Amino acid sequence: MSIGTVVAVSRDGEHRFSKINQGSIRLLTGLGVEGDAHLGVTVQHRSRVAQDPTQPNLRQVHLIHAELFDELRTAGYEITPGDLGENITTRGLDLLGLPVGTVLRIGPKAAVEITGLRNPCLQIDRFRSGLLKRVLGHNEAGELVRKAGVMGIVLAEGEIRPGDRIHIRLPAAPHRPLERV
Repeated sequence: MSIGTVVAVSRDGEHRFSKINQGSIRLLTGLGVEGDAHLGVTVQHRSRVAQDPTQPNLRQVHLIHAELFDELRTAGYEITPGDLGENITTRGLDLLGLPVGTVLRIGPKAAVEITGLRNPCLQIDRFRSGLLKRVLGHNEAGELVRKAGVMGIVLAEGEIRPGDRIHIRLPAAPHRPLERV
């Protein structure tokens, strides 16, 4: 079982690109982050609502690894927690390498099940020109690699704060790699 740390927590009640850092956030079972625009049983992302508002919300919580910010800093981009719209910024976990169905126990009570990868869109370039190219890459086989974090659903509610520990529980094998959700 790997252990990581919560670096920052963020939310925003409006549909804006970046989220506002908080001292704590509360996860609500089956809904997402209390007070966040993406809270809900059904999809809340505007483009997905336009396609089919009855889709289940597999994107209740957005997590990004702070190591991505370190990588972006070396490329000249100063990105801080919440800037890319994530709710939870982590350190010490290979979020992108986790399989679908991994459960993250965060803090004393909260639990998030990873559903897939965030699919970065053109809004990232509107935030910082050229950033989209930096959060997309290709592996040795030439396949697209999405680096802008993972999405999940809330399995157990609880308060989360910077400094909280994150424990990983992998699903039963065989593991399925993350795909965009």
